[in-house]
Amino acid sequence: MTLMSLDIWIVTTGVLSALSCALLGNFLVLRRMSMMGDAISHAVLPGLAVAFLITSSRSNMPMFIGAGVVGVLTALFTQWIHRVGRVEQGAAMGVVFTTLFAIGLIIIVQAADAVDLDPGCVLYGAIELVPLDTAPFLGLHIPRAVWTLSLVFLVNVLLVILFYKELKISSFDEDLATTLGLNASCMHYLLMILVAITTVASFESVGSILVIAMFIVPGATAYLLTDRLHIMIGVSLVIGIMCAVGGHIAAVRLPAWWGLPDTSTAGMMAVVGGLLFFVALIASPRHGVASKLLHRFWLSVRITREDVLGILYRIEEFQPVRNHGVVPRILRDAKQTGPVIRWLALAQLMQAGKVKKASSGIQLTSKGRVHARNLIRTHRLWESYIEKHFVIPIDHLHAPAERLEHVTDPDMQKLLLEKTTNPQKDPHGKNIP
Repeated sequence: MTLMSLDIWIVTTGVLSALSCALLGNFLVLRRMSMMGDAISHAVLPGLAVAFLITSSRSNMPMFIGAGVVGVLTALFTQWIHRVGRVEQGAAMGVVFTTLFAIGLIIIVQAADAVDLDPGCVLYGAIELVPLDTAPFLGLHIPRAVWTLSLVFLVNVLLVILFYKELKISSFDEDLATTLGLNASCMHYLLMILVAITTVASFESVGSILVIAMFIVPGATAYLLTDRLHIMIGVSLVIGIMCAVGGHIAAVRLPAWWGLPDTSTAGMMAVVGGLLFFVALIASPRHGVASKLLHRFWLSVRITREDVLGILYRIEEFQPVRNHGVVPRILRDAKQTGPVIRWLALAQLMQAGKVKKASSGIQLTSKGRVHARNLIRTHRLWESYIEKHFVIPIDHLHAPAERLEHVTDPDMQKLLLEKTTNPQKDPHGKNIP
């Protein structure tokens, strides 16, 4: 094989593994069972050891069968402990896979010393060696790992398509699925069996690190980018491909920049997945850290705008002469907001024509007075409602009403008016506009 063909088969193996894991990982993320792949990848050790003891062979098929059986048992035991013992899902998972992993170590130490377990291979697999183990097909020598992972991926795709509705409903709400006549338990065990088979099929080639990463990272990243399951699945598959392709390129190219030899392809694929997740975590339009901070910032500006209108209106109530204005220092002392937020709030109010400059400061315009009057009306209706329906001291009514006034729409204001029987004054004796 040429160097280029070796790279193609390595990337192909990584892509197939990533696609197989990412497809199922979406449902694991939704079910809050992301670490099931990690549990199974550790728990298959006794299956490998027992398969060697029975067959005295390290050929792929006995090892695959032994690991697959234990992988399925891991899922079954975890669910059984969770349901019967009423143990939290993560704790049940931890009990099962650590126990099975320990049993596997004991078997190997006591009776299967001839089994060669390379810790490095367990962690990051031997994906670079995949092109060396081939099988002929139509005159081509195709790596056996590609055959295995292709079959696993096709089975996963077929079963997800056939049971998409059942998996979707049972992942979001098992009780609803049962009410609708769907067997949620059957869907759970089907998913766990597919996870076990996929884990075992990927384990030898790419190791536990990439298997765990591909079960979790693509689905979790897609979850940050969309709220629709079918889009989430598509995005996760694209992310899986990006991890495999980008990881191999990075493993070959990046170390050379510092004069170092190539690094682990499987490990770098997982690193690329982590970087993609970090980008989504920061820049996701809806759930990203940056968007949330930006939303909170502009929410603070909006609340400050409304607070400024409310302060100016209250001042006018006690000082009816409206042409003297209010100096910004009073607003700064009344509302503990930052100078940038306060400056933006005043600038937006002036641009909207709700406040204007006066001889000694700022004052409400006719348009701003209408808005401010509605805010004060909402505030004092909330004070009346809270005072009527809750046992709260009168001097504690202002703070909750001030928060609620910013989230009250016209329909809620009408409902408040009905519940408070159209009061003319608030509990403090002030007129309700």
